Amino acid sequence: MRPIASQPFAQTNVGGRHCNPPAAALLLLLCLGFPPSVAVCPLDCICASDIISCSGRNLSTTPFDLPSYATRLDLSHNVITTLPTDWIPQQFARLATLVLSRNAISQIEVNAFNVTPHLLHLDLSSNQITVLNFSLFTGLKELKELLLYDNQIVLINPGAFSDLHSLQRLYLSGNRLKTFPFGLYWEPGGPRNLTFLDLSYNRLSQVPVQSLLSLTQQGSIYLQENPLVCDCALLALLEYWMWKQYHPLMDFRDGYPCMDVSGPGPICSQQGVSNTPLESQTNQEEPGKWLRVPCPGLASSAQEGLVVFWVTPRTVLNSSTNDPSAHLIVLPNGTLEIQGALIEDSGTYGCVVARQRHYDPYESVEVTVVIGNLSTASASGLTHRSGTEHFNTAFTTLASCVVSIILVLLYLYLTPCRCRDSRGGSRGCGGRAIILCSDPREAESGERRSNGKRVAFLEPQAEDSDIGGSKTPAMNLGHVTTEGILKNGSRTVPLSPIDPAQIA
Repeated sequence: MRPIASQPFAQTNVGGRHCNPPAAALLLLLCLGFPPSVAVCPLDCICASDIISCSGRNLSTTPFDLPSYATRLDLSHNVITTLPTDWIPQQFARLATLVLSRNAISQIEVNAFNVTPHLLHLDLSSNQITVLNFSLFTGLKELKELLLYDNQIVLINPGAFSDLHSLQRLYLSGNRLKTFPFGLYWEPGGPRNLTFLDLSYNRLSQVPVQSLLSLTQQGSIYLQENPLVCDCALLALLEYWMWKQYHPLMDFRDGYPCMDVSGPGPICSQQGVSNTPLESQTNQEEPGKWLRVPCPGLASSAQEGLVVFWVTPRTVLNSSTNDPSAHLIVLPNGTLEIQGALIEDSGTYGCVVARQRHYDPYESVEVTVVIGNLSTASASGLTHRSGTEHFNTAFTTLASCVVSIILVLLYLYLTPCRCRDSRGGSRGCGGRAIILCSDPREAESGERRSNGKRVAFLEPQAEDSDIGGSKTPAMNLGHVTTEGILKNGSRTVPLSPIDPAQIA
């Protein structure tokens, strides 16, 4: 065997045949099942850094050799019909967006999304999905947006969204839903953070008004273009949304048949509903007592059977489903009764009833309830001041006091004047007196201004009866200008020199 150094890639000549060691090593790795580490963009796809687009390639299955470094994978506008568990061979740990719209997907196997644990956006719109089964989206705990519009969904089984803890936006428009499980907001493991729900263009005829009132403060729910039965409960909900300027209703007002005042509708303004202006009301009561809060616009003699909802700070009550032993109940005439009022009951209460009228901007269907005095109610949160605001106020006050004290101490103790005798000379004070000046230069020059401030602390002469000797004479201050603390202006107090003999 004779090596030929001039041949490229270090080829060797064995028995008259050329051998390429790198190629042979690569071939050996492939034979042993070790694929090359360099990811290659699939032939039918377009790759741009971490984005892979295989859209519009007439694919019936997903490409087998997809690089796992992708953060966005677009498989839209193909003819994929099923999504099995092994639809991609390896886990996509960095994939954040998966687009599967405009396919023919009708079946998705359980655990099909376990290979994409960090997915944030999933687009399954414009497919042929008919049923959402239990645990269909298992493994998508970080998913925030799910697009299922323009499918053929007729049924959503309980637990279909049980693993979507972080889901915020759910699009189900353009399906064939006749009912929707609004309890998914409260089911264990459900999407508790859901703030956007689109149910427009379905086949819903009845909706749970009480649940929708509870969800109004949580987010947006779109119900336009559904064949909703326009009863008094639904009309009360829509009127309340109109008064609240609820965006899903205001933006698509023409999509609600009940909002057409010229068309046929239910007669809900029974006896007791008045057209008087709705003014803001405040009801106050002491803790422990019973309190009755009338519904704005309803007389106390309103007809029984009236559909009335009360939106309280913690829950929503209905006049037709009452527990007599409950803390809050709605009487047949629409009045809210608080039994054994607590300070925590203070807050804003909204009375939702079909009044079949337009509201002026200054009118209010809400009532303020105060349990205890106003200061107690403020402490319980009626004034909506957070604990951070209280802390900031206390901290600012404390800081101001500290700064003021420091400035006073600096003014008093950091500008000492020299003591002077009656002849104008300067000598030490010996700790007997401390005279403070507003300007240290004034002490050096001996000049005195009419508005200068001096504070003198005089220490009485201590007598020592046991030890003889001459006593230290008291300091001669001469004429010292003293200034009143609480008065403006100054007065001069002449002090005559003290004879040491008089002290003795």
